[in-house]
Amino acid sequence: MPLFGKKEKGRTTKLFFVTDVHGSETTFRKFVNSGKFYGVDVLILGGDIAGKIVVPILDLGGGHYRATIQSLTQELEGSAAIAEFEKRAGKLGQYTAIVSPDEYDALKADPEKVDELYHRLAVERLGAWVRLAEERLAGTGIRCYITGGNDDSVDVLAAIEREAGEAVVNCEDKIVAIDDDGHTMVSLGLSNPTPWNTPREVPDEELHTHIERIVAGIDDFSRVIFNFHAPPKDSSLDTAAELDWSTDPPKVITSGGTPVMYGAGSAAVREAIEKYQPLLSLHGHIHESRGQMPIGRTVAVNPGSEYGEGLLRGAIVTLAGDKVATVQLTSG
Repeated sequence: MPLFGKKEKGRTTKLFFVTDVHGSETTFRKFVNSGKFYGVDVLILGGDIAGKIVVPILDLGGGHYRATIQSLTQELEGSAAIAEFEKRAGKLGQYTAIVSPDEYDALKADPEKVDELYHRLAVERLGAWVRLAEERLAGTGIRCYITGGNDDSVDVLAAIEREAGEAVVNCEDKIVAIDDDGHTMVSLGLSNPTPWNTPREVPDEELHTHIERIVAGIDDFSRVIFNFHAPPKDSSLDTAAELDWSTDPPKVITSGGTPVMYGAGSAAVREAIEKYQPLLSLHGHIHESRGQMPIGRTVAVNPGSEYGEGLLRGAIVTLAGDKVATVQLTSG
């Protein structure tokens, strides 16, 4: 039997692509529910899945707690207040942990303990997300393909493979079929260097090597999708404010009071798109560079990200054989 529902001649495949959710509970839940809402065949979650920070909730005893979020310190009373605070933090993509004053001091004195706590919470949330996706997509025929990004460490991404079942597919560093119409997808979560020293960024020369390795053996790219977290350089999908990397944290470089903008994407990704001319190229990484553009015959897309607002930005792409029939950027 075929892996996917059999297609009639001339039928299209509709996919929904989202990226850079950065741990946001609200954004991810919207993404999982979007399959039915938009009537798509395939869901694709690009990289940078994990959140960035842990927010400690200090247990002061007697049902009294204190926590700081978005630079505002709050006094919390009772379990209902804790639940509401955790929900707000989850929407922002942040993790929370209730700690005693002694535990807080121990964390503050030992960055390795903070890192261990972060990784444990990130693994737990991603595992819960995969289980939720399996539950919500069961019986729908919709498959959900997930890859990591430069912010996602290997141990966190391992949760996808552990929890995936019938609906969720770990597509990181693989070539996978997404339908029975010959469309395949190649996914890579690495990025070129950033000022932030993230877990999975590499020099562009190394990124080139990874791309060449993963596409080796593909003879026909007319129905191939590149799902590369890093956008192609100087493509308008990678435009970001230039930063002074010599400061900590890096500062925006300005000219006449206006930020200096530049193409922060990968030259290796651009070269691969120009060389192989896949049908479609999906990207993220640069949240503010939402849009689409042609690179030769390839349609390249970055749906952008506003995860901190709980806003789901995405792209509905309709494939018709070896053509991209439509691209619709969505927000909701």
